[in-house]
Amino acid sequence: MTPLSSWGRLEAPLHYAVPLSREKASEQISGPPFPGIAYGMGRSYGDICLNPRGTAWQTTDLNNFISFDDKSGLLRCEAGLLLKDIQKVVVPRGWMLPVTPGTQLITVGGAIANDVHGKNHHRFGTFGDHVQYLRLVRTDSQIVECSTTKNKDWLAATVGGMGLTGVVLEVEIKLRAVDGPWLETETLPYHSLEEFFELADSSEAHWENTVSWIDCLGGRQGRGIFMRGNPTTASPDFPPQSKQLNMPFVPPVSLINKLSLKPFNTAYFYLQTRKAGRGISHYQPFFYPLDNIRNWNRMYGPKGFYQYQSVIPRINGLDATRAMLDAIQRSGEGSFLAVLKTFGKRPAAGMMSFPMHGVTLALDFPNKGPHTHQLFKQLDAIVQEAGGRIYPAKDARMPKELFESGYSRLDEFLQYRDLGISSGLSRRLIGS
Repeated sequence: MTPLSSWGRLEAPLHYAVPLSREKASEQISGPPFPGIAYGMGRSYGDICLNPRGTAWQTTDLNNFISFDDKSGLLRCEAGLLLKDIQKVVVPRGWMLPVTPGTQLITVGGAIANDVHGKNHHRFGTFGDHVQYLRLVRTDSQIVECSTTKNKDWLAATVGGMGLTGVVLEVEIKLRAVDGPWLETETLPYHSLEEFFELADSSEAHWENTVSWIDCLGGRQGRGIFMRGNPTTASPDFPPQSKQLNMPFVPPVSLINKLSLKPFNTAYFYLQTRKAGRGISHYQPFFYPLDNIRNWNRMYGPKGFYQYQSVIPRINGLDATRAMLDAIQRSGEGSFLAVLKTFGKRPAAGMMSFPMHGVTLALDFPNKGPHTHQLFKQLDAIVQEAGGRIYPAKDARMPKELFESGYSRLDEFLQYRDLGISSGLSRRLIGS
């Protein structure tokens, strides 16, 4: 058995690790021991990719490109291929993945299972909106081929389906054409939540990418840094930044603590304010700033950390976001990696997709045991009362009742569940 962990490093449970091979993947998935779960890069934060004391089908050897049409932008590949490797090949050829999250160090299969979103939801939706076809293997040996025209219900169940409908082996994705790897960007400080929402609303018509960092300890008004960007035909004469940093060890205590967090947030706000204005950025530091810091999750110390990401319907977004910031300040907790952004008014790609028309707040908290969980109870109550939900890809402790109230299509989704697949998350929230 092999210890496998997720990105939050809360624990490293033992698993029967089974590397899937290209030739025998279907046989491996339909053979004992059960139950299993697909495991890619382990970049989910909680237990959605973990199956303690069970099987983990490791997919990273399934990393082949199968075909790519330069004229249509249709890419077919295996599900263990990294988003980074796709971008490396297609961007120089005038194409790009339409949607990526804050890291490109995840597999295509993981991007589908979590229906990941990026900074451009109002324009391009989620990753699942661009999946044209996938081949799914179930533990009873059934192979399901689904697409935008065939078995569309299976596609909708698998996109955002938490890996519970089967193991995705092969995928076809529609890429988007780009003129190059550069973005025109603008950085704007804001000093209240009202100002954030004004910036978000006014940016959607003219800016493809919008996101903000918020200082969750900067007062209940909610100050932060708003960033927006558009693809550009510009070709700057400076190279993209490629310097890699590394967190080489796990410190004995979290580096994110009461002594460091408030001055760190204050310094970051004023440093970014001094840099405000327009500029040109390569897509990699703009989309994936933390990918340049290897093992950054170690900075939270030996107990690991939780990420808490919610989405609130837009009508309740201002009041609920302010209430969450108030609760965080009262608790004495705080987050440096705090991201606030809006989702557009678009139909969901999957039955269990996380985004809805509204505002999403993502926060990282060092694991302080009961004290941290007490804060989460307060945040849960705010989210549930506002009609929101929590992102399973980031979760390690969501109450079952909040999951059920947040995902109205759960009963419909369960009809497509593969009972030979299980995870820590599914046993917590679904019962098996």
